[in-house]
Amino acid sequence: MGYKQRIGLLVLLDSLIVSTAIFISSWIVYPNFDGINMRVMVITAIALLLFHHLFAFIYKLYHKVWAYASIGELMAIVKAITLTIVATAVVQFFVNDFTLLRRALLVTWLLHIILIGGSRFIWRIFRDQYMHDNTKKKRTLIVGAGAAGAMIARQLRNEHSHTDLLAVAFADDDMAKHKMQLYDLPVAGSTKDIPELVKEMEIKHIVIAIPSLSSSTLSEIVTICNSTNVKVQMVPKIEDIVSGKISVSSLKNVDVEDVLGRDPVELDIDSISEYVTGNTVMVTGAGGSIGSEICRQLMRFNPSKILLVGHGEFSIYTIDMELRKKYQDDVEILPIIADVQDRERIFDIVNQHQPRIIYHAAAHKHVPLMEYNPHEAVKNNVIGTRNVAEAADAFGIHTFVLVSTDKAVNPTNVMGATKRIAEMVIQDLAKRSQTKFVAVRFGNVLGSRGSVIPLFKKQIEEGGPVTVTHPDMTRYFMTIPEASRLVIQAGTLARGGEIFVLDMGEPVKIVDLARNLIKLSGYTEKEIPIEFSGIRPGEKMYEELLGEDEVHPEAVFEKIYIGKTVDVDQEQLRELIEGFSEYDHTKLKETLMKIVFVDSKKYTQAIN
Repeated sequence: MGYKQRIGLLVLLDSLIVSTAIFISSWIVYPNFDGINMRVMVITAIALLLFHHLFAFIYKLYHKVWAYASIGELMAIVKAITLTIVATAVVQFFVNDFTLLRRALLVTWLLHIILIGGSRFIWRIFRDQYMHDNTKKKRTLIVGAGAAGAMIARQLRNEHSHTDLLAVAFADDDMAKHKMQLYDLPVAGSTKDIPELVKEMEIKHIVIAIPSLSSSTLSEIVTICNSTNVKVQMVPKIEDIVSGKISVSSLKNVDVEDVLGRDPVELDIDSISEYVTGNTVMVTGAGGSIGSEICRQLMRFNPSKILLVGHGEFSIYTIDMELRKKYQDDVEILPIIADVQDRERIFDIVNQHQPRIIYHAAAHKHVPLMEYNPHEAVKNNVIGTRNVAEAADAFGIHTFVLVSTDKAVNPTNVMGATKRIAEMVIQDLAKRSQTKFVAVRFGNVLGSRGSVIPLFKKQIEEGGPVTVTHPDMTRYFMTIPEASRLVIQAGTLARGGEIFVLDMGEPVKIVDLARNLIKLSGYTEKEIPIEFSGIRPGEKMYEELLGEDEVHPEAVFEKIYIGKTVDVDQEQLRELIEGFSEYDHTKLKETLMKIVFVDSKKYTQAIN
């Protein structure tokens, strides 16, 4: 049916209802029309007809999609009809010798609401009940009978043609909601009842609709859901949702980041703003996983200028375009292609722009690759760090923050040893510089380039197997946003020479991570098997965040601890930096280990 035909049909239907309703009402109130002036009745009918179409036009009753009508549309009908009756009453008052047929008008008002409202909503009822084949849809359990769950339920009912999900029930831990109904769907039990509900109600799909869940609670619910072997999705977390924008299309698969992530840290906004707002900041490695997220987090605090320094052209282009799209009117964004190994270039950049704070995230981080390329690890992680740090010292930069790693503790590999030496470089500079030099040490970040999770996801997409090095290997994990926020916060705590250590929570077995990821991807271990490939060159079975001589138990800020300063052997350090190019592969690795280990026993264990 065309647009004009549809409006014409609605106008004709309303005209018929309105013009006859007054006569039906009068007959109900005054049987046989006793004492009724028919002239007044005709004028009243004409007035009702005219005023109804006037207010129907004002409230757009002929321009609404009634197949999706809800409370808003019902209120528009009530307002239009009420104003129609009031205006008609005024006309009747004057043409009927200042007398109103109050009861007849009241019944007319009720008839209009019933007949006009019913004529609109009958189409929605017919569509919902008879026009869709629900037998082919996946029976869906919604976890959470709150605002987000209600919105998902309503949209699943309204968007039949756009989704293959059919909501059949809610699960919620609020006992007061049990045995209640929301959008005609029962709140059938709590989250602990999910396995039973899946069996009883033949559930094929679960949607977790509680965006404010803490990661620990979400992990518990996901574990329960995974035991059912049905598909599990969730609405985005609360920090990713613009109010009222939750929709069926925004449902996402549950990721390991959602389960392993932790409750967000409340940052000291005032101290960060003092450092960042209105100032120039510089981030090296700005195109990398951590560097780019540090840039995103810094933009919240409105720096006057941000220097995106990196060696990779495409990665710098990508973060530059992303930031410009959101912030180019508020912050001067300057992409700079530069290699931290180029001392003259780095000095020129720092001298020209005079940043207040430098976040040094540029580094080679891949453990096995650096075992095969120790010279490149030294050039980038040690000499590159020294170049940026000495430029900060030379030009009086306020604060320099080195992004370090837990692999710098008792390192058994080249990457860890070079990052420990980078820490030594800035600790030495801190003793004789006006610049505040600090390092921030943390473990693996979820989803970073080169981390195990993207590898596992790719292996699962290819049908497996998922390769794990050893069944007992453990690692600390933190989400990229959390790590970046804590790096920024640690910079405000700097007094000079500290190694800040981020609370990484409990270590996670890599094999458990693989199993979770397989389940969250909708598979079983029979479909996607796990294979153990053996420990790779330079890898530890487990990581440490502090060495025995660095332990300092008190937190200086939520989830931020401080390690004790370790003395640096400057002669060994100079020897390494000035002569590393003359060493062969083996001698360079041995020299690195000698510098980072004072204890000969630890050194022997590390190189073996």
